Order: sequence, then structure tokens, then C-alpha cells
Amino acid sequence: MNLNDSLFNKVEKRTKVDKNTILSLAEKLQKGNMKDENTLREVIDTLSKMTGKKVSKEQSDKIISKVIGGDVPKNIDKMF
Repeated sequence: MNLNDSLFNKVEKRTKVDKNTILSLAEKLQKGNMKDENTLREVIDTLSKMTGKKVSKEQSDKIISKVIGGDVPKNIDKMF
């Protein structure tokens, strides 16, 4: 088992999200057009299922509006 597998195993134990789901989401984020509403809805739905948190249509619409409008920090440090 290499370091990557070890990391994914730890994440899966803590989150119950398997490696393939994580990689699929990462690929979707890399290849997807993050200004496309359908792509964003898919990402939000996937994350909602992964985390077990419900995201209402209103919340989803608000997130999409912010992302498409460019109202998301480019630097993760500015998010917190």
C-alpha cells in the first residue's frame, strides 16, 4: 500500500466516502466549467450526498449565483 492509498483509507474511515467518489469529484471539478449551472448543480448534489447534508433549492441557487458571479475568494485563506 502506498502513501496515497493510506491517505484515502484514512479519509474513507472518517467520512465514509470512498476513493473513487473523491477522484470522480476531483475530475469533475478539474474538467468542468465552473461557470456552468448544470456542472455546479452536479457538484453541489455530489457534495451533499457525500456529506449527508441536505442542500435546499434556495441554498443551491444562492451558491450557484455566487460562483457564477465571481463572488468566491480565489485564495482559500480568505474564506476563513
